[in-house]
Amino acid sequence: MTAGRTGVVDAHHHVWDLSVRDQDWIAGPELAPLRRNFTVEDLAPEARAAGVSRGVLVQTVTVAQETPEFLALAESSDLIGAVVGWTDLTRPDVADELARLRELPGGRHLKGIRHQVQGEPDPEWLLREDVRRGLAAVAEAGLAYDLVVLPHQLPACARAAERHPDLTFVLDHLGKPSIATGEPEPWATGVRALAALPNTVCKLSGMVTEADPRGWSVGDLAPYADTVLEAFGPGRLMFGSDWPVCTLVASYAEVVDIAARLTGKLGESEREEIFAGTATRVYGLRLGSTVPEARGPAASAAGNP
Repeated sequence: MTAGRTGVVDAHHHVWDLSVRDQDWIAGPELAPLRRNFTVEDLAPEARAAGVSRGVLVQTVTVAQETPEFLALAESSDLIGAVVGWTDLTRPDVADELARLRELPGGRHLKGIRHQVQGEPDPEWLLREDVRRGLAAVAEAGLAYDLVVLPHQLPACARAAERHPDLTFVLDHLGKPSIATGEPEPWATGVRALAALPNTVCKLSGMVTEADPRGWSVGDLAPYADTVLEAFGPGRLMFGSDWPVCTLVASYAEVVDIAARLTGKLGESEREEIFAGTATRVYGLRLGSTVPEARGPAASAAGNP
C-alpha cells in the first residue's frame, strides 16, 4: 500500500543477526523463511515506503546481551525510537540492572521490558512474588511492561495489572487469539477483563500469523480487531507490524494496509491515536502523527508460525 504523510509509528518490530546469536525459537519447516538475518537496513526502506517514521524494537530472546545491543542500535538509527528489552525480573538486583542498562550507550531509548511469558508453564507466573518485585522495579524505573501471552494467561495479566496500578502493561498481538479456529473464547472474556483496567494498552499486531495458514482474509481478522477496539478504545490501542515474523504470510506494506482497513470506519483523530498517538505516549517518542491510507482489497495469505 501507499501511505499519506510520514509519521506512522510501528510499535512492534524485531531484528536479528544469526551470526551473532541463534534464535532458537525459529524451528521447524514452517518458520524456515525466518532463518536468516533481518536488519534495520532491511526494514528501513519498507517502513519509509509505508509512511512509518519511528519504530519500537522489541526483544526476541531471553539473553541479557541482546538488550545492550539493541540500545546501541537505537542510538545509531533514526528509525528506532524506543527499545523494549529483556532482563531477568526475578534477580534480586533488578532495579540496579535497569539503572545500569539506562546508563549504557543508547540507554535513553530503553522504554519497556518484556519476558516470554507465553513459554512459562505456570499460567500465574506474573503473580509470583519474585516476579512481582521485578514488575515493581520496572514501574519505579518509569518503564512499560510488554505482555507476550496466550489466552489462558490473560486472567493472570489482569490480576497483575490490578496489583501494579502504577505500571503500564502493553498487550502484544492482542493476546494471541485463536483466529485460525474462529473461536473467540476464552480470549474475548480475558481481553475485556484486562482492558477494564486503566493501566493497560494493546497492540494491534500479530494477527496475520494467528490466522488460518490455508488462507485468510481481512474479514477473518475483523472480529478480533473490533473486540479490542471496543474494549480498549483507540486511545489505548497501537499499531505494530511484528516484522519480520509477519513476512511469513504478508509483506510489511500489506500488514500496514490491513491495519488501515481494520480501522477504516474510525474518525481521523481516532486513527491518529492508533497509528501514532498511543505509542508516542507509552514509549515516550518524539514525532508528529498521521495515519496510513488503505489501498485496495488485501489479498488472502497462507502460512503461520
